[in-house]
Amino acid sequence: MNNDSTPIKVVKKGHIASVIMNNPDKLNAMTFDFFLNMVEVFNDIDKDPEIRAAIIKGEGRCFTAGIDIMSLAGLVESKGADSRENLRKIILKGQQSNNAVVQCQKPVIAAIHNHCIGGGIDLICACDIRLASKDAVFSVRETKLGVIADLGTIQRLPDIVGEPWARELIFTGQDFSAKKALEINLVTHMYETKEELFTAADKLASSIAENSPLTIMGIKDTMRFTRTNGIEAGLEYVAQKNAAQLMNEDLMEAITALMEKRKPLFKGR
Repeated sequence: MNNDSTPIKVVKKGHIASVIMNNPDKLNAMTFDFFLNMVEVFNDIDKDPEIRAAIIKGEGRCFTAGIDIMSLAGLVESKGADSRENLRKIILKGQQSNNAVVQCQKPVIAAIHNHCIGGGIDLICACDIRLASKDAVFSVRETKLGVIADLGTIQRLPDIVGEPWARELIFTGQDFSAKKALEINLVTHMYETKEELFTAADKLASSIAENSPLTIMGIKDTMRFTRTNGIEAGLEYVAQKNAAQLMNEDLMEAITALMEKRKPLFKGR
């Protein structure tokens, strides 16, 4: 998982995991191996009790130029006569990679610099928080190629930016800037340089990691449940969740730290 020849590098520092797309010679184009590796990486992050937040970055000149169409086309052709069924299975495998990000209990931050095209939009829509550098350029490029975006953009982008903006961006496939992404709430902050972006992402992840991991995981789970099932069901769900887990060591630590006027040291239990 950490080898320089793999599609993804994972660098762990304290409670933060940096997930780095590692195909810079091809502008971090996403191959089938990349999708499989993403599932493995985020399953590992989900299970690792030491990791409390993750950051997705791109190695080299950009975040990602999107799906490596030629490599996937070759994969379909090599399967023989039943290519449509094979393509359907490949698409479902690709969807699993972004679903793994959504389903990961730990918050995931996308740190986007330069191009974030096609499959890159699918990926960042699966993240909890999105940050960008000023030079970032976005596009639901599949539309321009005569393809229906099929890895999550159509399903998730409307919840992030609203239905009208999502429809315009998906129907046109137009390029749009980091400034526009900030205006429509696709990203929450914009930075002058890649270096400032990465520093800010690290700082934000560290801020999240200072909180009780039980609480943060519970918040993400409750937000995901509410989005799927609605407000009333979400309220019932969070009541049950807090009743089940509220009396824990982290809560006692928070109360003790407040009384002692110090920063709490949470252990996730």
